[in-house]
Amino acid sequence: MSEQVTNWAGNIVFNARAVRRPGSVGEVQEIVAGGGPIKVLGSGHSFNRMADTDGTLISLADLPRVTEISADRKSVRVDGGVRYGDIAAYLHTNGLALHNTASLPHISVAGAIATATHGSGVTNGNLATAVSSIEFVDGSGKLVTVSRGDADFEGVVVHLGALGIITALTLDVVPAFDIRQYVFDTVPRASLDGNLDAMLADGYSVSLFTNWSSRDISHAWLKRTEPIGDEWYGARLADGPRHPVPGMPAQNSTEQGGVPGPWHTRLPHFRMEFTPSSGEELQSEYHVARADGLAAIDAVASIRERVAAVLQVCEVRTIAADNLWLSPNYHRDSMALHFTWIADADAVTPVVAELEQVLAPLSPRPHVGKVFTMAPETIRQGWERFADFQALVAKYDPAGTFRNDWLAEILG
Repeated sequence: MSEQVTNWAGNIVFNARAVRRPGSVGEVQEIVAGGGPIKVLGSGHSFNRMADTDGTLISLADLPRVTEISADRKSVRVDGGVRYGDIAAYLHTNGLALHNTASLPHISVAGAIATATHGSGVTNGNLATAVSSIEFVDGSGKLVTVSRGDADFEGVVVHLGALGIITALTLDVVPAFDIRQYVFDTVPRASLDGNLDAMLADGYSVSLFTNWSSRDISHAWLKRTEPIGDEWYGARLADGPRHPVPGMPAQNSTEQGGVPGPWHTRLPHFRMEFTPSSGEELQSEYHVARADGLAAIDAVASIRERVAAVLQVCEVRTIAADNLWLSPNYHRDSMALHFTWIADADAVTPVVAELEQVLAPLSPRPHVGKVFTMAPETIRQGWERFADFQALVAKYDPAGTFRNDWLAEILG
C-alpha cells in the first residue's frame, strides 16, 4: 500500500494492500464484484480493528453528495459518505432537523449507524433509529434496498459492516427547532440518590461528566427548550464556557450559557469548524439498563482511583429502547457510560478489564467500535437475535467478502 492509513485516534494502522475512493455507486459495485476481502472506512472514529483488512479499504468520501428531502418533508435521503455536520446544516437551512446528534458532528452518517452511535435523552433513540431505508452493495456486488417494515430491516440497520457497503440512507426528520445549552459545575454525589432518573430526564438531552477524581459529578450538560435557574441539584451554573475534557480549549465546544440556538449548534458538544480534540485518546463505552444506572455509577466508583489514573473524562448519557437486533439498546431503555482514556493501550487495557468485571452483574453491552476486552461469546449473549443476524450474513455475504479477523471473532 503506497499510503499509510490510520484511524482518527492513530492507534490503528490499517493493513490494507489498497485504498480505493470510488466516485460512484457503480464503481463500488465493480470493486465488490472483483472480490474481497473489503472493508469500508468511514470517518475513522473506531478504536479497534473492526474496519481493518488485508485486502481493499474503501472510503466513500468521494461519492456524489445526495440530499433529497421527501415531498412530505418527513425524511431525507443521503449518500453513504456524508458527515452529520454537513447534512445537519443543509437540513436546518430547509427548516428541518434530525431527532438527535452524537457529541461530535464530524462522524459519517453511515459509520455511526452501523454501530448504533448515539446522543442522549431519555426519549431519544440512538442515531440508527432514524433510518427508514438503507441501500447497500452486498457481497456479490448487487445493490439492495431494505426499508422499514421489510422482514430484514431491524437486523440490517445496525450491521457492524458485516452485510455490505452502505451507499445511501433515508432518515426521519422533524421540523427545525431551537435549543439552549447549560453547564452546571460539581453535582454532589448525594444528589444522585433518589434523583438520578429525574436528573437524566431534565432536558431534551442530558450528559453528566466526571474524571472520577472524586465521587461527585464534575459537570452536568443540559440541552433544554426552556430556560432553567442558576442551581441544579446542588450544582451551580458554570461561570463561563466549558470543554468536556479538562484542560481542552472551551472555544471548541458548542455555545453554552442558555443562549437559544439552532438544534445542530447545541445538541453536539463540539463545533463542526473545530477539531474536537487532538485524537490522543482511546475510548470505551458500556450500556446498562437505565434502571441500573445508579448501581453502574457506584460500580465504577468502587475502582475510581484505578479508572481516574488513565482517564481523561467519563460521560453518562441515556438512550431510549429500540428494536434493532444488534443495538446495545435493543428492548432496553439504557444508560451509557463512555470513557475517554489516555492514549496508552498498555495502561488502559487492564483497567478496561477491571471495569467490565465490576459492571458484569448489570449485563453491560459494549459499544463494539471502541476498546473492550469482553469475550465475544459474552457479547453475543446480549444479542437475543444473534442467530437471525447470522442468517442475514449468510444471505447477503455468503462468501465473506466483508469479513475480517475482528468480525470473524465477534460473530463466531
